[in-house]
Amino acid sequence: MADSIFVAATCVATLGLLLAGIRFAKGPWAIDRTVALDAMTIIVTSLIVAFAVFSGRRIYIDVGMVYGLVGFVGVVAMARYLEGGL
Repeated sequence: MADSIFVAATCVATLGLLLAGIRFAKGPWAIDRTVALDAMTIIVTSLIVAFAVFSGRRIYIDVGMVYGLVGFVGVVAMARYLEGGL
């Protein structure tokens, strides 16, 4: 039962990642691309942590945390650049 829930959640997250990737590619403005990048970072972080829980390897949780932090810093830097603050 848990395996089927994990597979369903992974499929939904992958679909969300695909839709965010389309918005990132087609976004008419840089703000749209920034929001799409943030959404993709969040989705990939959740997929990494879900894989860590499913596989039982705790190291991937650390990888997910580092990826989330780097993604957050990247989105903040991009937002500051778009504001003209950098």
